[in-house]
Amino acid sequence: MSKAIRFSRTGGPEVLELVDVDVGAPGPGEATVRHEAIGVNFIDIYFRTGLYPQALPSGLGQEGAGTVEAVGEGVTHVKVGDRVAYAARPNGAYAQARNVPAGILVVLPDNIGFETAAAAMLQGMTVQYLLHRTAHLKPGDTVLWHAAAGGVGLIACQWAKVLGVNLIGTVSSEEKAALAIEHGAAHVINYKRENFAEKVRELTNGEGVSVVYDSIGKDTFTGSLDCLKPLGLMVSFGNASGPVPAFAPSELQSRGSLFLTRPTLVHYVARREDLEATARSLFGVIASGEVKVAINQRYRLQDAGHAHTDLESRKTTGSSILLPH
Repeated sequence: MSKAIRFSRTGGPEVLELVDVDVGAPGPGEATVRHEAIGVNFIDIYFRTGLYPQALPSGLGQEGAGTVEAVGEGVTHVKVGDRVAYAARPNGAYAQARNVPAGILVVLPDNIGFETAAAAMLQGMTVQYLLHRTAHLKPGDTVLWHAAAGGVGLIACQWAKVLGVNLIGTVSSEEKAALAIEHGAAHVINYKRENFAEKVRELTNGEGVSVVYDSIGKDTFTGSLDCLKPLGLMVSFGNASGPVPAFAPSELQSRGSLFLTRPTLVHYVARREDLEATARSLFGVIASGEVKVAINQRYRLQDAGHAHTDLESRKTTGSSILLPH
């Protein structure tokens, strides 16, 4: 038996329950992973609240790291005893052990620990594709990144600096501003004290930025568009404040023929070769020390609801993980 978090109705953190589950033998193409650490991400809240619909009852969580305990028929790229990690669907990572499609697993290098992997796979691979593939950035470019002191944001601050990209970050407190600067942000805007769109124009001498990376959604979308230079790219990759309302495409034209994309990690790592290349790129910058993963919150598996409360109330910085044992 394994302990796991399940929920049978959508709602607040109180809907999350710790239950006993029978993992069973892995089916064809599956592997059984015994978790050592589990990532907590804002997308988990989207599923818990019903913003992202799914069949219920359900597990939760899309990111974990641990050891392969068994493999099903046809599995060849991982074996029993391998240290592995994964990110993206299917949900169910909030568990001591689970069966997963083996195709989502990557073998961890010896110099990447379980906690680092669980904290970095989803967030780090997200930053990798956003900086390297969604936008074609070059040294000297200036971008805006919302929530710069969060788990994704702190990785982005460091990785942008490695690429020679000037990252302007937004944060909600002076403490978070200092954290973002410490991790490589070129400038930081406290959106509770300043109008971030006006400040971006000031920092760029009226030109605007090449790309805006916005995981906030409803509250920042229009202001984010106002930060872009003509032909700039708006990357909307999250809904922390709620989904973006419908808008007329002419809003993009009137601001300078802007581009808009709504990407997700699942599509960028759908092919095995893309998954391995993305993970290899992430592990490389972590191993080199160029990007450090800040695990600033650790919770017991049974305290997953507490982790969600802290994340939703913006009490957290860096990455959060669950420890299942």
